[in-house]
Amino acid sequence: MGMRKAPFYQVDAFTGEPFRGNPASVCLMPCDLEDSLYQSIAKEMNLSETAFVEALDDGGHRLRWFTPAREIPL
Repeated sequence: MGMRKAPFYQVDAFTGEPFRGNPASVCLMPCDLEDSLYQSIAKEMNLSETAFVEALDDGGHRLRWFTPAREIPL
């Protein structure tokens, strides 16, 4: 079984200036994963928030938001 790659970015949220605001990770997901994998990735990122953006078949997107400890319902 091969691993699929998913681009991710560390962004400075709530600011227009570099190295200010709140650092967060944004992962662009090529497919849906098990909840435990999302949680493991968020824990590995070790930032206060990690957002996962999933492309939907209808052209829309789904956003899931995790801290290192749990998923935050939106």
